[in-house]
Amino acid sequence: MSVRSLFLALSLVRTLVLPDTQVQVAFSPDAQMLATSCAEGTLKFWRVADGALLRTLRHPDGVSSIDFSPDGQWLASGGYDHTVRLWRVRDGALVRTLRAHGGTVWSVAFSPDSQRIVSGGEDKTLRLWRVADGALLKTLIGHTLNVWHVAFSPDGRLVASGSFDHSIRIWRGDNGALVRVLNGHKQAVVGIAFSPNGQWLASGGDDATVRVWRVSDGAQLRVLTGGTDHVYSVAFSQDSRWLASAGRGQGAVGTLWKQVFGGGKGKTVRLWRVRDGALQQVLEEHDDDVMSVAFSPDGRWLATGSLDHTAKLWRLQ
Repeated sequence: MSVRSLFLALSLVRTLVLPDTQVQVAFSPDAQMLATSCAEGTLKFWRVADGALLRTLRHPDGVSSIDFSPDGQWLASGGYDHTVRLWRVRDGALVRTLRAHGGTVWSVAFSPDSQRIVSGGEDKTLRLWRVADGALLKTLIGHTLNVWHVAFSPDGRLVASGSFDHSIRIWRGDNGALVRVLNGHKQAVVGIAFSPNGQWLASGGDDATVRVWRVSDGAQLRVLTGGTDHVYSVAFSQDSRWLASAGRGQGAVGTLWKQVFGGGKGKTVRLWRVRDGALQQVLEEHDDDVMSVAFSPDGRWLATGSLDHTAKLWRLQ
């Protein structure tokens, strides 16, 4: 087995200073841009190569989630104003606003073909939208509490959702039919991610665990623990060999509901080897809870967003 398949290390290259807390991060499909969002409502586009700020947009009342479309044309934002907003990447124009949720939209994600958006929110529902005209295609009902995170599988056939009700639900991506419910977390499931090879689903939650599930049958394969009170975000590397998790370090002050009161040294970004769950590296440079983590599609970068008003870019080595 090659050395690259056994070990991976990340080095901090750049820190981007943001105006507010609850920083979310997302890479463009070509890995040339990084989008960041803040709870107070700003969306910023940065050039990865040199950290230059390219554009600033505003989603009124605050942003809780962002995602680039795989074709690179659109950015979706979910907000505290109960809406999903669709922005054109090339010029930052607001193309349409999607309204149906009855509360904060906590998470948004594009389908692999860029034709649909799934959103999940405070109203306990998931909603499937058509990008072309903003039509609401389906409302998925089943969770009993807030839906914190949603994701499409790499082939677009499945949608996963994590909820404050401690469960993960797997739905069909075309008609919204429930496929299965994954139980194992003891508290809220806050972050989920499919591996790019489609084999695994990772989840992170308020029970301080990262769990890896087999997509084909929902079997729980691994529970990763250590040094974290809460896990807010998880992400697979493009080759599906590595898993990053981010959250709140043990003993830090704050709650998911009142993130502005977060405090203490974060030290809560962890890099795991998927094949055996071995902890590879702990990234300690953030000063507060880390709310978001994302690998770049070209496999060269990791981005992290924190309550300390910064996003950081790390180079994979």
